[in-house]
Amino acid sequence: MEMEFKLQVFEGPLDLLLHLIEKNKVDIYDIPIVEITEQYLAYVNNMPKDDLDFTSEFLVMAATLIDIKSRMLLPKEIDENGDEIDPRAELVEKLIEYKIYKYAAGELRDMQVYAGKSMYKQPSVPEEVRKYEPPVNLDQLLSDVDLAKLNEIFQMVLKRQVDKIDPVRSKFGKIEMEEVSLPDKIHYVSNTLKKRKRCSFRQLLESQSSKVEVIVSFLAILELIKVGEIEVHQDKTFGDIYIDSIE
Repeated sequence: MEMEFKLQVFEGPLDLLLHLIEKNKVDIYDIPIVEITEQYLAYVNNMPKDDLDFTSEFLVMAATLIDIKSRMLLPKEIDENGDEIDPRAELVEKLIEYKIYKYAAGELRDMQVYAGKSMYKQPSVPEEVRKYEPPVNLDQLLSDVDLAKLNEIFQMVLKRQVDKIDPVRSKFGKIEMEEVSLPDKIHYVSNTLKKRKRCSFRQLLESQSSKVEVIVSFLAILELIKVGEIEVHQDKTFGDIYIDSIE
């Protein structure tokens, strides 16, 4: 019987095979390989030969079908578990996978078509309607609240406030900045040496009232040594250091 096919209907050899299986109404898991191969080869023989890239795909599938057909005529092959190997199994898996993707592509195409027919209207709700909020029904809101529940909420809020307090920093006292400037200490050391001409380095620092004053006084002594107004002497190792005014 002469068969006519339209090439543009089929996107590839799997598409043609699926069409032949559905047309003959056969079980995809039990393909009559002889009949399907004959119909497939009849289509390939009628294909135009101008597009070799496209035609080669059908020729590869034709060779696969002929191979399966020849293996079907041979004695059954047995796998490691002693089960018979169906030469059509790999082809069936490819056809099922192709059918799934083809169905999904059709669904997506239909969704795109239906989406293009959808029309949307911009919201035109008045401003006062959009800002409207239904009044709160206090009786309904507090229907299951009693004094015990209120006390529980109150205690929970108090606990959260206590948890926010840093147990270490909360014990810190008030930190006040001491007003000790380097120029003041330089003036103080200069005046002291003008009166005494010499003074003990240790006694000068011990007379300060705080650690900050000691540090600033030491910096003042270094600054006066730098500008050449004073000099220091130590008579013996580990002995006391004396500060002398150069003037």
